[in-house]
Amino acid sequence: MNKELLRRMGLSPGEVRVYEALLATGPSSTNKIHEKTGIERRNIYDILNKLIDRGLVTYIEENKKRTFHLASPEKLVDYLEEKESDLEQIKSELKQELPAMREVFQQTKPSLSAEVYRGAEGIKTIWQDMLNHKEVKEIFWFGSGGYVPRKLPTFWHHWNKKRLQRKIESYHLYRTEMKGQIPEEVGKVKCLPKEFSGAPTVICVYGNRVVNFLFGEDLFAFVIESKELADNYRAYHHYLWENVASD
Repeated sequence: MNKELLRRMGLSPGEVRVYEALLATGPSSTNKIHEKTGIERRNIYDILNKLIDRGLVTYIEENKKRTFHLASPEKLVDYLEEKESDLEQIKSELKQELPAMREVFQQTKPSLSAEVYRGAEGIKTIWQDMLNHKEVKEIFWFGSGGYVPRKLPTFWHHWNKKRLQRKIESYHLYRTEMKGQIPEEVGKVKCLPKEFSGAPTVICVYGNRVVNFLFGEDLFAFVIESKELADNYRAYHHYLWENVASD
C-alpha cells in the first residue's frame, strides 16, 4: 500500500504504521500490533484512540480484552471528502490503491464478525458503508426517530442524496411519536405502536449486517455481520411492516 498517501492525508507516522499493520494482519490485539510495528504499547493505545475517533478503526471487547479491526478501506475516501479541502488529487490516487487494499482486507476479514463504533465519525462510517456495498439495494430500519438528520444534518443531507442517486430504498418503521415530523425523502415509512417507543435505539439491516445504534448523549453502534442473522431480522421487519405498523 502507498504509505505516502496516508501521510499526506494527515496521519502521523505511528498511525500509518498501525493502520498498515491492521491491514496486513487483520483483527489484532495491542500485543500483536506491538510485535508487528515495534511501537511501545503505551503509544499504541493513543494511536488507536485517534484512529477510532477518525472512524478508521473499530474494536470488539471479549473477556475484558479488546481486538482492533480496520473499518472498510473505503472510509479513507469518505474521510477525505469530509475534510472539504483541496485533497482531490490524493483521493484520486487513493482510489487507484483501493482494489489491492480491498483484496488484502477481504483475505484477513473473519466470515462472522462483530464490531463496535463510537462517536459521530463512527456513526458516519457505518452509514457510508451502507452506500459502498454495490449489492445493497434495500435498508431496513426498526425504531427510526430521525436521530441522524437532527444530530448530523449536513452529513445526512449529502448521504441521502447519494442514496437516492444509487436507487437504494429505505424501509423505516418509525416511532409513533414521530408522526407528522417525518421528511418525505427518507423513503418508505410506517409507524410502530407506542409500545415500541423507549430509549433512543435503532436497529438497521443492510446486506449481511445488523446494526444496533444508541443515539443518547454518547453515540454508539454495535455491528454484527452474519447472513443468517440479517435474513432473520429482515423477516421480522416484514412481519411488523405487514401486521403491526400503520401508515
